[in-house]
Amino acid sequence: MLNIPTVRAHCDIPCKIYDPATAQIAALSVVRLMDIIAELAEHPDKDSAAQLARLVAQKEVHAAQVKHEVTTIWGDYFKQPQIEKFPDIHEVTHQIMQAASKCKQGIARQDGIILVEQLNRFSEIFWHSKAMVTHRVFAPYPPALEVVHPYLKDA
Repeated sequence: MLNIPTVRAHCDIPCKIYDPATAQIAALSVVRLMDIIAELAEHPDKDSAAQLARLVAQKEVHAAQVKHEVTTIWGDYFKQPQIEKFPDIHEVTHQIMQAASKCKQGIARQDGIILVEQLNRFSEIFWHSKAMVTHRVFAPYPPALEVVHPYLKDA
């Protein structure tokens, strides 16, 4: 009775535009916000309570962004061939989700560093699944932590 044609859907973002860099910047932002919160505690003033509320809110937004970006790549990009080649991607992704949640719950800088490092592992897997060589570089802005990037070719 109904002659419905086959429908095909695409991913959340344009095909082949996946990049964990957005999640990396968000994770670095989480650590930076933790640093600013610690500095605020060392030098409180009359506006400290308002500043603290804003910093904590932003830290939580950035930690949630890490989770969103990683789950999008994990859910939309990683298919059976990549999963077979990198079977630990599920565990790495789960660890990132837990680390990001921990960063939302507290202000311990070490939790943020763990998040960045787990995201570096995710980035390595992602780029290696595309046959890209990676390297670690220090972000040129605070908190100046190491991040994984692919070696890019000159045009």
